Amino acid sequence: MKYAILVGDGMSDLPVPELGGRTPLEVAKIPNMNDIVKAGMIGLVKTVPRGMKPASDIANLAIMGYDPKRYYTGRGPLEAANMGIELDGDEIAFRCNLITANNDILADYSSGHIGNKEAAILIGEVNKKLGTDRVRFYPGKSYRHLMVIKTKTREELENLKKAVCTPPHDITGKPMSKHMPKGNGSDVLVKLMEASRPILHKHEINRVRVDLKENPGNMIWLWGQGTNPNMPSFKGLFGVTGSVISAVDLVNGIGRLTGLDIISVPGVTGYYDTNYQGKGEYAVRSLEKNDFVFVHVEAPDEAGHNGDARAKITAIENFDKHVVGAMWRYFKAMKDCRILVLSDHPTPVTLRTHIADPAPFVMAGKGVAHNGFGSFTEKNAELSKIIFKKGSLLTEAFIKGG
Repeated sequence: MKYAILVGDGMSDLPVPELGGRTPLEVAKIPNMNDIVKAGMIGLVKTVPRGMKPASDIANLAIMGYDPKRYYTGRGPLEAANMGIELDGDEIAFRCNLITANNDILADYSSGHIGNKEAAILIGEVNKKLGTDRVRFYPGKSYRHLMVIKTKTREELENLKKAVCTPPHDITGKPMSKHMPKGNGSDVLVKLMEASRPILHKHEINRVRVDLKENPGNMIWLWGQGTNPNMPSFKGLFGVTGSVISAVDLVNGIGRLTGLDIISVPGVTGYYDTNYQGKGEYAVRSLEKNDFVFVHVEAPDEAGHNGDARAKITAIENFDKHVVGAMWRYFKAMKDCRILVLSDHPTPVTLRTHIADPAPFVMAGKGVAHNGFGSFTEKNAELSKIIFKKGSLLTEAFIKGG
């Protein structure tokens, strides 16, 4: 058997007024996803457990078959794993965004989706000025970076784990002062964030970005903290070998921590301009070696955060054409295979952030019966009356269900 899980991050949505009350999925031209619906089963899946935040790390962990209630320790350590950063028991990793601050307003959570080279120089400068034997900053990709703190005591570690840190993409256009880290021990985080402003504000890269009317990376924002998780291997759970294709560290980090191969595709960016075709081609090729492939595309989620319905439609169409299409063509010529296409969570363009509503999925292949629908939409998924109350249960049914 061969298996493929294809994730359009944040692909599902709520009705959008400018689209006549339709969702981007309803408007988008997605012949391949619709064909899979006609051949298989559409439904809903609850990827975010009750009481947990509707974050991509939690949702994708669930889709990969790991119950977040049991295995999730935070976003930072997942990204650290993919960056080759090994965390000791007394260390805690934080996601570190390069943001654009305009006085007290968080103007842009991504610094205009700053490029890797510029971002690495800026984070290097932050590490030079603010890094110590206990605090280190590590460059990642675009605006997504990492900070690791080596704690002195167990109490300090626990306090930092419990600190209330808000994702920057949730507060675009809002006052930062109301959303700074809170809780015992969080003062060290606030001091680092505030200390980064004068360092980054005067940096030549940001001066040039301002002259070019591009959003500068003039502050760091710390969030998504956690300690090293302990998870069983994917092969141990499901009995199959597999690989992961994604542009984002958190998804690749889950893969590394669970023993999956990480496949690097040239030209992937985690944004609208990512190499969709390359992801599809590499995914098909990966199944020559492995039984399973997990392909993650970030672009629809970014469009949701940007509040851009048209960009989201385009991202969904590119995902359907180049990723879903490539895998569906390959699988149609096979008997022993299954394909699962889904959104990890909704990222409504009207809200510009994630919500915890169940996400639509479609599954087809050996042993999967058609349940009577002809298109991949949120409405049809709801009308199907099929709902998996845990993302990990959907993956278990997908791989082990007969």
